[in-house]
Amino acid sequence: MSPFRFTRYLTSHAELDKELIDKILSHCSRKEVNKGAFLLRAGEKIQHSFFVEKGLLKQYHVDKKGKEHILQFAPENWLMADRESEYFDQPSSYSIEAVEASEVFFINKDLIMKLSKTDDGFIAFNNLLLHRHIQRLQKRITLLQSATAEERYLDFIQTYPDLTLRVPQTHIASYLGITPESLSRVRKELAARHRGAS
Repeated sequence: MSPFRFTRYLTSHAELDKELIDKILSHCSRKEVNKGAFLLRAGEKIQHSFFVEKGLLKQYHVDKKGKEHILQFAPENWLMADRESEYFDQPSSYSIEAVEASEVFFINKDLIMKLSKTDDGFIAFNNLLLHRHIQRLQKRITLLQSATAEERYLDFIQTYPDLTLRVPQTHIASYLGITPESLSRVRKELAARHRGAS
């Protein structure tokens, strides 16, 4: 199978020439990972970024009480990494796990670091990804600080349109920072409001 999604992702986010794309692909490995497999465990140093060709990943932290807090999901066409670990050589605070059986491109950390210093096209590409990542995290922080449970859920649906059918309600509640009971109540209220407007 050709790396269709990954190649399209590279060409759609920046003007990378074919030679550079071929170079990136030659330094990547594509792996099939089983549901529940870990691509990164908390405490490890990350060696790769991950692009999801098919399937679904989650990045999460487990607190001292054993509660899981999901930072983000990565369905098809999403890139996932721990930038703090990758760029500051720190043990990761997060785990990255396959929620579904997935096909994932492992993008070598050393290649990213090298191209980030030497190739103008890749520098622009990587800067765009970094700023979009910061933008998403800032929005996440604002929602968690000040938005209602309903507003957070509606944003989740907008960000991940098909994940309500692919992940357990407990995962969505963890991402939103609310209890599963609160999420169930929000969904019922939205459904009742929709029926009333019909």
